[in-house]
Amino acid sequence: MKLLGKALRTCAFAVLAGSLFPALTATAAEKEAPKDIVLTGDAKCTSCHDENDSPEALRIGKTKHGTVADKRTPGCTNCHGESEKHVKEAGRGTGPAPLVDVGFTKKNTATSPEAQNAACLSCHQGSTRIFWQNSTHARRDVTCASCHTVHDGHDKVREAKSQPEVCSNCHKEQRAQFARPSHHPVPEGQMSCSSCHNVHGDNPSQLQKASVNDTCYSCHMEKRGPFVHNHQPVAEDCAICHNPHGTNVANLLKARAPYLCQECHSHNSHPSQLAGLPTDRTTNTSLLGTVGRGCLNCHTNIHGSNSTVNNATAGRFRR
Repeated sequence: MKLLGKALRTCAFAVLAGSLFPALTATAAEKEAPKDIVLTGDAKCTSCHDENDSPEALRIGKTKHGTVADKRTPGCTNCHGESEKHVKEAGRGTGPAPLVDVGFTKKNTATSPEAQNAACLSCHQGSTRIFWQNSTHARRDVTCASCHTVHDGHDKVREAKSQPEVCSNCHKEQRAQFARPSHHPVPEGQMSCSSCHNVHGDNPSQLQKASVNDTCYSCHMEKRGPFVHNHQPVAEDCAICHNPHGTNVANLLKARAPYLCQECHSHNSHPSQLAGLPTDRTTNTSLLGTVGRGCLNCHTNIHGSNSTVNNATAGRFRR
């Protein structure tokens, strides 16, 4: 009877306290059930990662991932995992909080690149990313977060002007080449790295097309041909003569004429010669090759020619 009486008195006190101090009970209820701030079900995370502690995390509301009206929009735990250990041990003050199960951070070394990328590929596996697992980037343990800023509305890698800045963090040689006088207008923002490269693809050099030539022809279609007289290096690979990222020679050429041409054409017709002038009037090509030193002065259609005039020399890519 004593125990029953004590229990009844405790219940009566709780009811009386609720009626006399409704504000206190309401505050306690709010603490027990925090409200979502950005995404559906994010209260579990934003109770700690709020505008004071992690304002950068809340910027996700300005991105496609923050479109709550879209039923496909994920919540925090869809990408980062349930992270029960992180929730239980956070705030102890005994050291850094444990990493989440799958974290979008460039410094996350506790989670394998495959596991981090799997969180993204669970939604973004199709389209140009369908062969990501066999790509050069994936084989070298590059993660989605290495290039993309998921929580920021301004993802630099998705804008033409800022994309080279992200790519050049690793591709420093190409950044130096773009600083040379002759280059594609990537630094000017008229093109971007993804204009030629599919960074999620698995073909050689991760190009947009199946080959170097097909990629180049998407803009330089006048060089495609077919021509009556085809220049074999042109049909094989544009990069034999051109460096697409930048050179010190006009037209992205790897070297100046005649040195570039004589890498192949040095055995006949115009043999390699030291620079000099003929000592007398002559028509000898072994001497005239030293005058002007410009193969393109005569061979103007170097990518291919349709000329049928003077068939004996029509295949020499003249007008």
